[in-house]
Amino acid sequence: MKCPYCNHIETSVIESRESEEFRVRRRRECMGCKKRFTTYEEAQVLDIQVIKKDGRREKFDKMKLISGLHKAFEKRPVSSETIEKIADAVERQIRQLKSVDVPSKKIGEMVMRKLKAVDDVAYIRFASVYYSFEDAKSFGKMLTEMKMKERGRK
Repeated sequence: MKCPYCNHIETSVIESRESEEFRVRRRRECMGCKKRFTTYEEAQVLDIQVIKKDGRREKFDKMKLISGLHKAFEKRPVSSETIEKIADAVERQIRQLKSVDVPSKKIGEMVMRKLKAVDDVAYIRFASVYYSFEDAKSFGKMLTEMKMKERGRK
């Protein structure tokens, strides 16, 4: 790593620590001028391609996922930090798959599992969009199934 002050080619790493997911912060010292500076090292990860129901492909957008989660959790007692953690967990799960081509259905299922564990109302809101209910009857059917599962746990 070249020194940004004197362009000397030799520097030493004083300390390293993870600053964000897939990112490392390094404190360096130039062996020439002895000045210190910080560098960030970031892993280059492959772009995830989401395969939509109609066959279209689009780049995975974590901010789009977070936006959808915010809508599902609107007026619910859940912090933005929790929403970020859910999005991070889903992204981690996606990146652990063998393929970079991921059907939107699979992502939706991952999100649904996370939401169900956190908040039933958010789960139902997300499900209503995910399953694109045609009418109140199909929505009611899902609620009945949830009640049955809940009774089975008690």
